[in-house]
Amino acid sequence: MELLDHGYEVIVVDDYTNSTPQVFARVERIAGRFVGAVYELDIRDRRALSAVFDRHPVDAVMHFAALKSASRSTGTPIEYYDTNVGGTTALLRTMHEHGVHRLVFSSSGSVYGDAGGGLLDETTPARPANPYAASKWLCEQILADVCRRCPEYTVLCLRYFNPTGAHASGLLGEDPLGVPENLMPNVARVADGRRERLRVFGGDYPTPDGTAIRDYIHVMDTVEAHRVALDHLVDAPGMRVFNLGLGQGSSVLDVVAVFAETVGRPVPYEIGPRRPGDVAALVSDASAVTRAWGWRPTRDLADMCRDAWRFQQLNPHGYAGAARRPNSEHPE
Repeated sequence: MELLDHGYEVIVVDDYTNSTPQVFARVERIAGRFVGAVYELDIRDRRALSAVFDRHPVDAVMHFAALKSASRSTGTPIEYYDTNVGGTTALLRTMHEHGVHRLVFSSSGSVYGDAGGGLLDETTPARPANPYAASKWLCEQILADVCRRCPEYTVLCLRYFNPTGAHASGLLGEDPLGVPENLMPNVARVADGRRERLRVFGGDYPTPDGTAIRDYIHVMDTVEAHRVALDHLVDAPGMRVFNLGLGQGSSVLDVVAVFAETVGRPVPYEIGPRRPGDVAALVSDASAVTRAWGWRPTRDLADMCRDAWRFQQLNPHGYAGAARRPNSEHPE
């Protein structure tokens, strides 16, 4: 949608592991333009992916395709490495075969792991604490090595901390398949009565209230940053890494309190044991991207709560029953 608004022609590849094709009709409604083409495929299927590149002139790629649950990754590490790392190498090879060498890569602040207190900047050593984070860190290392050895490549790696919220229209938001693992959709479902109470994973962290602290960033700020990144791919060759976050830590109970105050609904909760793979605190120093691009997030935690709640109210059953655009194409 952000790309369509700024005149880009967009080709989408998705296997709908944790998404739905029903979003495209809404994206096009908001943007007032059609997505160029949508293909349903797994990027590890290099033959199918190559057919997409054969059919469209591609200038640059944004790579979001990955499994993303830190806790689930601890029980299925092979699946995470196969999907996240294998998908990245398959994409790189296909891009290279088609002369495409510009990439914006979706990484994660989770690569810093249990890095101790304080703000984490791009020079903080990576200490991934779970297979999901480790898979993102491996992808970064692969991309950095490719850029060192193949000077035609330009990669911007965006390590974002916890994107949440929804589009201000209420038409687009987070609707995970199955039980949500992210905090905000769980909070919203408790607030509207779909769940009796929020389960807080861990109340004994070394934090002021005992719950885990994260740096939340509005999903629309994250979206905007990716569009801005496309404009800056030409700034310099090689790979550059930037954090995306507010630079402010909020505990789980902070989020509960801000949500309840913002939307005027109570959010009952109970504290349970920690989840495997979680760390006490992850808060960014995201000043480098401001220095480089003059860009910074403009929305705060209350905005994230307000927009997430609007999406929940307008879409109590998520995208179920929503209108669809024509069926996704399958490359020959």
